[in-house]
Amino acid sequence: MKKLLRDILRSSFLQRAVGVLAAEYLRLVWKTNRFSREPQNIYDLVEPSMPAILVFWHGQHFMTPFIKTKPEYRAKVLISRHRDGEFNALAVERLGIGTIRGSGDHGSAFHRKGGVGAFKEMVRALDEGYNVALTADVPKRARVAGLGVIMLARESGRPIMPFAMATSRFIRLKNWDRTTINLPFGRGTLVGIKEIHVPPDADAATMERLRQDVEDTLNEANRIAYAMVGRPEAGGAAAHQQPRQVARQEAHHG
Repeated sequence: MKKLLRDILRSSFLQRAVGVLAAEYLRLVWKTNRFSREPQNIYDLVEPSMPAILVFWHGQHFMTPFIKTKPEYRAKVLISRHRDGEFNALAVERLGIGTIRGSGDHGSAFHRKGGVGAFKEMVRALDEGYNVALTADVPKRARVAGLGVIMLARESGRPIMPFAMATSRFIRLKNWDRTTINLPFGRGTLVGIKEIHVPPDADAATMERLRQDVEDTLNEANRIAYAMVGRPEAGGAAAHQQPRQVARQEAHHG
């Protein structure tokens, strides 16, 4: 029975169905929330720097495919090779975003999880004019930026653009990254603060300083985004530092 259930969950038909449903649900959320931008002219400001490396916090990233508002904003996103990643990959591809399959820094598992190949593919995509999007967190350590995005910026020569998207209505899970499931029929916002550039000759101290800058900028962008939709994040960034067990869901309604 367990084998049958596992085979069903891994079937391409179910994965494709879930991917399609997820994409169409996110499209509904996008269309039924009144989105604002901070700053208002954010696209005019960032367009000259494209292609760029767009980074978000894990669990706060579901609405990010809709940053791609123009056909000329070509984009690819890094998605895990884990089977759960199949649903995400199918969903973002349906929303017009390309995918790069692999994982971030998993220590000794980096090679096995496709990290090296994915890194090279991201560098190549940036060189070909694609914006590349990925989460900045160290795996299983929410709101702690890893050095991977800094290494990518140093190697590619492209700027890092930390962003946050939030909606006034959401469900937040009490898991390790406090995953936020955005809900329709509310207000939303997109916040970007600044670009972060990594010199090609950056040494270890410089990379650590810029890693901290990415972390601080993402936290500030998220703080502003949730404040703009009237849902300040309880506990701030510190509330996200320790892993949590999955618990009951919290529903927020606006």
